[in-house]
Amino acid sequence: MMKLRIYLINILLLTLLIPAKSQEKKWDVTRRLEDSFYWILNSSSDNEKMRLNDSVTLIIDSYVRSDSVMKHRFNSVRNLGQIESPDKKIKIVNWNLVLRDGSNRYYLYIIRRGKKKESNQVFKLTAVNSSKQISPDLVYTPENWYGAAYYAIQPFKAGNHVSYLLLGIDFGSNLMTRKIIDVLNFDEKGAISFGKMCFHRNEKVKAREILEYSSEGLISLRLESGKLVVFDHLDPFSAGHGNSPEGFGAGLSFDGYVLKKGNWNFISDIDIKNRK
Repeated sequence: MMKLRIYLINILLLTLLIPAKSQEKKWDVTRRLEDSFYWILNSSSDNEKMRLNDSVTLIIDSYVRSDSVMKHRFNSVRNLGQIESPDKKIKIVNWNLVLRDGSNRYYLYIIRRGKKKESNQVFKLTAVNSSKQISPDLVYTPENWYGAAYYAIQPFKAGNHVSYLLLGIDFGSNLMTRKIIDVLNFDEKGAISFGKMCFHRNEKVKAREILEYSSEGLISLRLESGKLVVFDHLDPFSAGHGNSPEGFGAGLSFDGYVLKKGNWNFISDIDIKNRK
């Protein structure tokens, strides 16, 4: 009887100890990410920023390929973007690295949940910001991706095909910032692309919507619902810039896109307060 009691006590201790070690490991990884991002932000050396960013990349590389990536979230790591599609099939993990010369480097992981016993698909993309115009009509691939930090995702259907609307931000230059409405697509072989000719505005059709404005201003761009995207109407606020984005900022009204039969149709002057 005494041996049985000792055996049961040992089993109980093991049961309690294993989750504790697992939680301790998760806490340690979270703390390492928090510390790395803190020192990246506060370092005055680009070489040091890059070294610390390499540490972040190593951690995220391992994390996105783990079995728990679709269930776990780093809730306290403020500088790490983590979004999941409402259908639970796509997760995006991304961040940007700001260097002293004003450049932004974007790091993007797209995780697509595997079917049944299949492994998840993981796509890793990197890019550097540029003041060059992002094409409203070009379909981008991972090889020529323009670079952005995405913060919202929404699935939508065009026929039987499911695409994913993305909202993102790109710090194009010291004077100009972009917010982007784009579409993430998967082809039959599982390859990804960005852009879909489904945005209808002023009798024209384009692959994405790009809002360019002064980096001194703030522009809201958000999903109001699964079928409505709303953003500030852009108005010129500064003379001497002509039609350049550096002279544009938020106006007094809202515009948007509404989903109808697989297409996103532009609407102007949305009354947000009185919407039901």
